Amino acid sequence: MTDLATKEAIAQLVPKGARVLDLGCGDGAMLAHLQQTRQCTGYGVEIDDANVLACVKRGVNVIQLNLDEGLALFGDASFDVVLQLDTLQHLRNAEVMLLETVRVGREGIVAFPNFAHWPNRLSIMKGRMPVTRRLPYQWYDTPNIRVGTHADLGELAVRSGLQVLDSFGLQGGRTVRFAPNLLAGTSVYRLSR
Repeated sequence: MTDLATKEAIAQLVPKGARVLDLGCGDGAMLAHLQQTRQCTGYGVEIDDANVLACVKRGVNVIQLNLDEGLALFGDASFDVVLQLDTLQHLRNAEVMLLETVRVGREGIVAFPNFAHWPNRLSIMKGRMPVTRRLPYQWYDTPNIRVGTHADLGELAVRSGLQVLDSFGLQGGRTVRFAPNLLAGTSVYRLSR
């Protein structure tokens, strides 16, 4: 998640001073942003060696861990907020990771590229898989295991017994509440048990 406006919109969902776990934290930019602007503390979880090094250079506490192996390292409600930003589409078992997110955190914030966004639909109508800012890879060279829509995550959360505290889309850093499945490139859900 590199767009500064989108990053700031997500940051506003995190209470000041919160203890945060950022799953699939990449280079640690989001957690560093939360530390600087929201006085948060916590850890990032990342598997990639170069990203772990980037986190360390930023001064972000990071644990190298494969998320597909779960979060057994963390106890129940160890964090105020667990972030899962642009991570869900890379994981083998999305449902298990959603459940783990709200187990180790009092609240989970999940954001991912919304495959149902209208430019993606238009691309499919033209017979091509979409390549956009939010989905920047060709179909044959993507790290994404799956794609999902705004509506899909809501359905999965409810089916998994999770409480949806809020859901909306983001487009260019702006909140989209009307027809987010169609009008937003990023889907955002706040979840709890």
